[in-house]
Amino acid sequence: MQVKCVICDNIEDIEDDSLQAKRLRNRRIHMYLCNPCYSRVKENTNKRHATGEFRLYREKKQPNDLI
Repeated sequence: MQVKCVICDNIEDIEDDSLQAKRLRNRRIHMYLCNPCYSRVKENTNKRHATGEFRLYREKKQPNDLI
């Protein structure tokens, strides 16, 4: 299966039977990142986490007393 990186537009081949190929076929919202782009994004994210000012604004779930 040929896939295209969403950041650098590099076209690569991945195996048709791999889990990543299945996710890309069945769930169109999943995007493919090549290994250099993935490692660059991971490195920059870890740098932001290390500064201490990086916050993830996750929705706080409230306990349901009826259950």
